[in-house]
Amino acid sequence: MEEGLITLTILIFSAIRMGTPMIFAALGGMFSERSGVINIALEGLMLGGAFSAAVVTYELSNPYVGFLSALVAGAILASVFAVAVIKFEADQVVAGFGINILMLGLPSLLSSAIYDSSGSTEQIAKEFLLPEYFGRISIASILAFALVPVCWYVLYKTPFGLRLRAVGENPEAADAAGVPVLRMRYMGVILSGVLAAAGGAYLSIGQSSFFTRGMSAGKGFIALAALILAKWRPFHVLVACLFFGFTEALSIQLQGASWAKLPSGEDIPVQFIEIIPYVLTIIVLAGFIGLSKAPKALGIPYRKEK
Repeated sequence: MEEGLITLTILIFSAIRMGTPMIFAALGGMFSERSGVINIALEGLMLGGAFSAAVVTYELSNPYVGFLSALVAGAILASVFAVAVIKFEADQVVAGFGINILMLGLPSLLSSAIYDSSGSTEQIAKEFLLPEYFGRISIASILAFALVPVCWYVLYKTPFGLRLRAVGENPEAADAAGVPVLRMRYMGVILSGVLAAAGGAYLSIGQSSFFTRGMSAGKGFIALAALILAKWRPFHVLVACLFFGFTEALSIQLQGASWAKLPSGEDIPVQFIEIIPYVLTIIVLAGFIGLSKAPKALGIPYRKEK
C-alpha cells in the first residue's frame, strides 16, 4: 500500500514536469488559433526557445536572462511565421511545417559554429539552471500553472480577449465593428511564439541542462492535440496537458518495471513503451476531434476589403 502511494506520488510529480512544456505551448497555440491562425509551428517555436535559453544561460550563467532570451527568440520566429501567413497569405499548415523543419536544422548549424558540436550545446552547471521547489517542481512549472487562470481572464474578461475571439469567429463582423483584424492576428501569433518558446526553455534549462537536436520530441504536436481536445479553453488545456504528461511519465516508469513483461516472460521492448504517449494522442484525437468546435475562421486568411 505504502509502495503504491509512493509510486503514485512519483507519477504525479513526473506528470507535472512532463506536462509543463506542453502547457506553455498549448496556451500559446490557443491565442493563435483563437485569432484564426492555425499554428502547426509550435514544435519549431519550442526548439527555438530551447536553443536560445541554453546558449544564453551557458554564456551568461543566468537562467532568468536565458529564459527571457527564449521569449524574445520565440517572438521573432513567430513574427516570421505571422508575416508569411497573415500578410502574404501563405498556407498556414505548410508555413508552420516550414518553421518546424527550419528549427530542426538551424540550431545544429549554429551550435556547430559556436561550440564545434552539431549534436548539442555545452552542459550548463546545475547551479545555473532554473530553480526547483516542492518535490523537485521547477519554477517554470509553477509559472505554467499560474498562467492558466491569467490566460482565462485575458481571453474572457478583457477587451483584448473579446476582440481576439471575435476575429477568430467572424473577422468580417469584427472589422465592421472597428476591430483591427490583422493586428489582432499578429498579436495572437506572436504571443503563441512567446509562450511556446517558454516551454522550450524549460526543456533545456529546467528539465535538462543543455540543448540537443530535436529535444522537443513531438511535444509541440502533442500540445496541439491537447488544445483540440481541450476545445481551445485554458483550464481544459491544463487538464489535457497533464493527461499527456501522465502518459509520458507512465511510459518512463514502465521501462524496466519488473511486472512489465510479455506472456513469455521477456521484457516488453522499450520502443513499444516509448510510443505510448503518441499512440494515446492518436486515439484521443480520433475519438474527440469530431466533438471539438474550432473557431469558425480558423485557417482562413482575411483580406480587408478596400
